[in-house]
Amino acid sequence: MRGANTTRRAFVTALALAPLTSLPARAQTYPTRPVRLVLPFGAGGVADVSARIVAEKLGDKLGQRFVIENMPGAGGITAVNAVLKATPDGHTLGLVSNGTAITVAIFKSLPFDPNKDFEMVSTLGTFDLVFVVNAQSEFKTLADVVKAGKAGGKFDIGTINVGGTQNLGAELFKSMANVSVQIVPYRNSPDIVVALLRNDVQMLVEFPPAVKGQVADGKLRVLATSGPKRSPSMPDVPTVDEAGVKGYEVTSWNGIFAPRGTPKDVIATVNKALAEILVLPDVKAKFADLGIEAKASSPDELMGLFRSDVTKWSAVIDKAGIERK
Repeated sequence: MRGANTTRRAFVTALALAPLTSLPARAQTYPTRPVRLVLPFGAGGVADVSARIVAEKLGDKLGQRFVIENMPGAGGITAVNAVLKATPDGHTLGLVSNGTAITVAIFKSLPFDPNKDFEMVSTLGTFDLVFVVNAQSEFKTLADVVKAGKAGGKFDIGTINVGGTQNLGAELFKSMANVSVQIVPYRNSPDIVVALLRNDVQMLVEFPPAVKGQVADGKLRVLATSGPKRSPSMPDVPTVDEAGVKGYEVTSWNGIFAPRGTPKDVIATVNKALAEILVLPDVKAKFADLGIEAKASSPDELMGLFRSDVTKWSAVIDKAGIERK
């Protein structure tokens, strides 16, 4: 009888432990096939290049290929839908960015709700905007620009399309500096650079890679960066806040998300891998060359960052009088 009781207790204990032991097993076997990483941007841009760096490292670490799929489209909606329609098992992931937050802020309705439909994983990195003038410009500091803007003379700032981070960053600068300037949208970054070199505009607001070559050649000059602290890649350039527009901050970021229902242990596996990858010296160096500060986060931190940006850009859009789509 005692032997039967012992056997029964052992069986009950085994059943109780079974759910606990199955979780690590699933995490250890993930991924079981190549993983799609869907990007809402075309090939060749900062997001694409940095994502490919990370994808290669994730493949090495987790033993399966991470394949980039570029799905550019209005507001990144096509890419998000592709991720959310996939089986939530961690084999389809998506790139989320401050641009996604702007999409939520600027569109009246969307076929998804990031607060409910996204399982955030981790940030990949942060990067600043740069405020740039022609090297021959009379404006030597951002304070000179603010002074000219307050004087009411002709002053045009070039950015890419209305509603982009660069455009809204310029709108926020216009509002916080209380200057009378015209923000002129262009189709793409090269067009803005040409306009600045021709003096069609007096300043541009862009991401560093778009002007890196012309700055290195001495044709353009960086007056300020948009982050809360000086950029590690441009330590001699003041922030907009330091240059006199107190409280100004625009920090762009990229991260990874999965569709709702993706197992928590799979999220944890990818999060842990990213945390280990983003501190590697070669990854940090490659990111820095793109103007990005490699930086991992917890899922909750990424969701908090996302929600904060939705609120921030909604206010900027309202003040600028930008029509919601």
